[in-house]
Amino acid sequence: MALPIDPTEIDSADIGEERATLEMAHEDAIEHVRAAFTDAGFGVATEFSPSELLNEKIDAERDPYYVLGACNPAVADRALDASDGRIGGLFPCNVVIHEIEPGVQEVYHVSIMRIARLVGLAPDDETMTDIIDDTGEFVEEAYENL
Repeated sequence: MALPIDPTEIDSADIGEERATLEMAHEDAIEHVRAAFTDAGFGVATEFSPSELLNEKIDAERDPYYVLGACNPAVADRALDASDGRIGGLFPCNVVIHEIEPGVQEVYHVSIMRIARLVGLAPDDETMTDIIDDTGEFVEEAYENL
């Protein structure tokens, strides 16, 4: 089956990809990222450690990897309306804290709002553009707080 879009044609800006490196312990980085996103207007709706789960269930021997499910309720509400509820399949906006070596963490995020528009889960219209702009400002502020 051919993909409807060519992934090699997608630029990191098309999906709102953001990365940052933190030089601190993994647990400290989780707390730091949580505070940075909270201060920028996000709540943390869910969080979990895929590495702990996989290491426990299948002895995967994964390095520390943690996901914060960030959400700005007002923007999420607007996005649900703009997408006839379909964008909820991508909720929440995830922020990953991955230990790339002891004492060095990568913080990674992609924009579900941009991805939803790109794959047709949300419209390519002014309303969605405003939502994408708003979430982009929140994420930019969060990354500045890192």
